[in-house]
Amino acid sequence: CGSCISSQFSSIPTASTNPKAALKSKIVAEFRPQSLIDELLLYKRSEDQIELKEKQLSTMRVDVCSTETLKCLKGKA
Repeated sequence: CGSCISSQFSSIPTASTNPKAALKSKIVAEFRPQSLIDELLLYKRSEDQIELKEKQLSTMRVDVCSTETLKCLKGKA
């Protein structure tokens, strides 16, 4: 019956009556994926730089007792 169907739908909470649903709708509407992508790219670049520097240092075999060598390394960093 038509009145049974309309009474069933009137009991379903909508975004305007349910604050949690309204908050979720607002978050989804305001979500900007580009800023997240930019942050992730910056993080990835810094991780890559760290990995590169670690590889470079591991292949150098530096005498850490030599202050002159350490000064040269510091100048390159």
